[in-house]
Amino acid sequence: MAQFIQYAHVDSNAIKDELIAGLLAPQAFTSPKYLYDALGSCLFQAICELPEYYPTRTEAAIFDKYAEEIGHSVGEGVTLIDLGAGNCAKAARLFPVLHPAQYVPVDISADFLAESVNGLQKIFPHIEMTAIGMDFSAALGLPPAVRSDKRIFFYPGSSIGNFTLPESLAFLQRLRKACGSDGGLLIGADLIKDKDVLDAAYDDAWGVTAAFNLNLLRHLNRLLDADFNVRDWQHRGFFNSELSRIEMYLEAKANLTVHWQGGQRRFERGERIHTENSYKYTQQAFAKLLEHAGFGDARIWTDPRSWFMVCHAKAV
Repeated sequence: MAQFIQYAHVDSNAIKDELIAGLLAPQAFTSPKYLYDALGSCLFQAICELPEYYPTRTEAAIFDKYAEEIGHSVGEGVTLIDLGAGNCAKAARLFPVLHPAQYVPVDISADFLAESVNGLQKIFPHIEMTAIGMDFSAALGLPPAVRSDKRIFFYPGSSIGNFTLPESLAFLQRLRKACGSDGGLLIGADLIKDKDVLDAAYDDAWGVTAAFNLNLLRHLNRLLDADFNVRDWQHRGFFNSELSRIEMYLEAKANLTVHWQGGQRRFERGERIHTENSYKYTQQAFAKLLEHAGFGDARIWTDPRSWFMVCHAKAV
């Protein structure tokens, strides 16, 4: 049976303060981590199956094609720390080539993670599994149950793109500090491409991405005891070429006021809540970002269209 550790204390008051500060900002915003409650995590899985959403299948094809090379570059017997593990499927595809000594999935959605890891442990009973429920976006203190040697942080799906560029550098520097002198990073990054392709990936025809974004309002209602009405809002997702990022918003369909315990905000028709960014990179720019964070000897694999890249970089 996999070990499960709820490592970071959930401070509900701090969460409320963070969310209220964002909702009251001149440009209202929330952190993308709040998109991933139990339903949000399931909806994101559905997004990954959509024809428009190329990142998941493109990255998977890179891992399939270059699995042996990636395994040789990373090495066997590592401590594989899977950040934002979700259903753990991406890491599990690499088990046959990495043969990790320990698998450490980390996710903010603790209930969803526990279910996924218990199922995976039955398939790979020989791999030590230690699941950790925590928010790793701001801090990365790992419990003693996580082995300290040969730590490889696995961060696929271009989740690094959710951070602004200064935030990305700070996050990668925290990973560098936590992986020690013999560790490294195996990461996926989405590359700049045609705007039409990017827009469709984040505003699909079936409306699954819209449902995923709108579900945030239900999560906010639970966290803040708020009265968001999902029917009063609509999803907006598009590529901002100047900033090289996808931007996702929830837009008010009419003038309305949202209340929560101890406060409220008036939203005019067309006013938006900024819910997520997803930065897109060039190979050169991303490699330089890794260097600034303390990683080197980078190996890069990409698809034939150069839409996505997978990179293994070592601590230097």
